[in-house]
Amino acid sequence: MILKKNINKAFYFFLFSHLLLWTIIPSLSNTNLPLDTIEALAWGSNLDWGFSKHPPFSAFAVEFFFKIFGNNDWAYYLLSQIFVLVSFFFVWKFSNEILEDKTYSFLSILLLAGIYFYNFTTPEFNVNVSQLPFWALSVYFFWKSLNLNKNIDWILFGIFSALGFLSKYLFIYILISLFIFFILNFKKYQKSLKGYFLSILTSLILILPHFIWLFENNFVTIFYGLNRSGLSEFNIINHFKNPIEFLLKQIIILIPFFLMIFIILKKFKFKINIKDKKIIFLISINLIPILLMLATSLLSGAKIRTMWMTPFYLFFGTLFLSIFKNFIDLKKMKRFYYTFLFFFILSPSLYLLVSLADKTKRTDYPGKEISRLVQSKWDDNFVNEIKIVVGDEWSAGNLSYHLYSRPIWINDLQNKTSNITDDQGVIYVGNPKILKKICPGVFGAINPVGYCMIGKR
Repeated sequence: MILKKNINKAFYFFLFSHLLLWTIIPSLSNTNLPLDTIEALAWGSNLDWGFSKHPPFSAFAVEFFFKIFGNNDWAYYLLSQIFVLVSFFFVWKFSNEILEDKTYSFLSILLLAGIYFYNFTTPEFNVNVSQLPFWALSVYFFWKSLNLNKNIDWILFGIFSALGFLSKYLFIYILISLFIFFILNFKKYQKSLKGYFLSILTSLILILPHFIWLFENNFVTIFYGLNRSGLSEFNIINHFKNPIEFLLKQIIILIPFFLMIFIILKKFKFKINIKDKKIIFLISINLIPILLMLATSLLSGAKIRTMWMTPFYLFFGTLFLSIFKNFIDLKKMKRFYYTFLFFFILSPSLYLLVSLADKTKRTDYPGKEISRLVQSKWDDNFVNEIKIVVGDEWSAGNLSYHLYSRPIWINDLQNKTSNITDDQGVIYVGNPKILKKICPGVFGAINPVGYCMIGKR
């Protein structure tokens, strides 16, 4: 068992181990970055206040790293782990205040090793991972704001709420849950109303450029989300099938987590004090977002994709340890640590095994080699640099990431051709049969994609 005086060291050692493991393994096993990361890098090459699929923050984050590290794949695995570790750190800080015992706070973090959202899926930096630190930070500073009612805390809550929303719209579920808690306890926190409005004002100022972009682009991001959830096709059966499927998937995902909880219990017994504001707050931030998601599926028939739930379980360890705190047997801690180590080692081992065994994944795409061949053909025919690549986020996005001139990515040139000057080299990526017929420059193909190159000779 880890002594209480060593808990801090053990916690930081866990963070360091997690960072090292999940940065090194995908860096060594993957030939190419995952789809969502390449997609974010494509957006980052041509930054805007929104994109056809998501708000802009994930693109801002990867582009910031690109300015520092360039097209080194390991940097984006590192970026993803930094986002995960920041979320862990603030779950730890929050748990210290709620549980008032560093041993239990440490357990609340280790329990997350039993939820695959916080290990197996983390190498792929995407909008789900991008939400993680802001979900944890928003909860932490909301709780701190309610208890201390300092303007700086309310402003920080507003900032992190905005950044979470600018990562993915589903962040609204935690914000609604916090609002519900505030309203239900309004008499107790009435003095905090001014600070709460200050946080909302702060958030709106930060989000305003994205709202303007939405209006200018016909709410394309919102319609994409609706299509992804299957709302564009009405079917009454979906109002029953999709919620049931959603619940079953959540139960399966949480089996390792519940196993780790069960291991340290003296007996399966709990008592919830509904007058305890800490317990009520924990229920609000953990269960209300899930119930809201379930209600969304029930009422609309929406299909809830598993990865959308990535940030929803960050505080599950804190909740369950708070509920079962009086029935935890610390004598069973050695068994718990062995179980934790099993999952901690199993997840990266499986990731490595899958990466080595299955060579048909996106992460085996020879993006660097294809870009080298395209660059070579370009250099043989043109004297200027490649400034623009046009096409889908994957094929064209890989070119944008790997080519040494870091051309900006554009999905299509509709209404934008007038912005291209004569000295800007352009590569169109798409269907080889179509491009070959219409290409006014040099055509080439690397199965299954065609490349039309237009430059200065």
